[in-house]
Amino acid sequence: MIRNLAQHTVTVTGHALGTRIVLTAFGTSDQSLLQQSLSLIDHYEDVLTVNRDHSEVMSINHAAGKHPVQVSPMVYGLVKRAVNASRQHFGFNALIGPLVKLWRIGFAGANVPAEEQIQERLKITDPTQVVMDDAQQTVFLRQTGMELDLGGIAKGYIADRIRDYWHAYGLKNGIINLGGNLLFVGPSPRRQDGQWVIGIQDPRKLRGNDLKQIVMPECSAVTSGTYERVLVKNGHHYHHLMDPQTGHPRQTRLSSVTVFSRDSVTAEVETKRLFFAGQPIPGWGRDRDDLYGAFFIYDDDSTEFVRLPQSSKH
Repeated sequence: MIRNLAQHTVTVTGHALGTRIVLTAFGTSDQSLLQQSLSLIDHYEDVLTVNRDHSEVMSINHAAGKHPVQVSPMVYGLVKRAVNASRQHFGFNALIGPLVKLWRIGFAGANVPAEEQIQERLKITDPTQVVMDDAQQTVFLRQTGMELDLGGIAKGYIADRIRDYWHAYGLKNGIINLGGNLLFVGPSPRRQDGQWVIGIQDPRKLRGNDLKQIVMPECSAVTSGTYERVLVKNGHHYHHLMDPQTGHPRQTRLSSVTVFSRDSVTAEVETKRLFFAGQPIPGWGRDRDDLYGAFFIYDDDSTEFVRLPQSSKH
């Protein structure tokens, strides 16, 4: 049965969320559900983006320092999740946008800003300055110039919603790839045991070259790494992952960390937690059944794999 599913495969590609989208379904030759999925991704981007002047999130940013903005329940829930994670101060910060725009690493005009500029921007990245009103579903950024950016969590959230959409229409096996943010749906039809073979990108090589392959059950795999967007200035390498405490790229000996979890939005947050920790956190994931493991690659090419016991139960 599993082998038969693999014989019927359909893939569609698109571009959204600033990246290449690849959706693969097994057990069908009908593209219509995948095409509708691409349209759904476009809809979520329209609502959540900060790369255009108009979106629900941008309406919050435009009103910074002025007044609260009522948003849809979906946006409010995601903003609340992002703000709560930011207030844990482990490295994830949904208010880091002004600093990212100052450095512009990975974009035209990338530069190393003056320390005075960095300190000024740090003043408007405080997640405690976001006021959430559950009753009214409003969000208020207290200080002028503050910016909410859900880029560090949105792709995971959208991947999970596409999985829900597939389940609603009876599609049980597939792969959702949002620019390297991977979500494996159902058992793999390529192996008798239903496990997925997941490639871990080699940080020193072009995209698509694996350093290691990990076998996992149905899961999401999300990576945070220092190699995707880099600025080289006066012999120094600066990556794009900003430390909310210093306003500079995080100093680390990690090249990348990949988290395996049940839900993609969870993996988005947990990769940041482990990246900023710089190494495995003692006891990480032991009290949760939705985290399956993490794979670390260090600058000296050494690796470390933390596989949690619950990954064998799924």
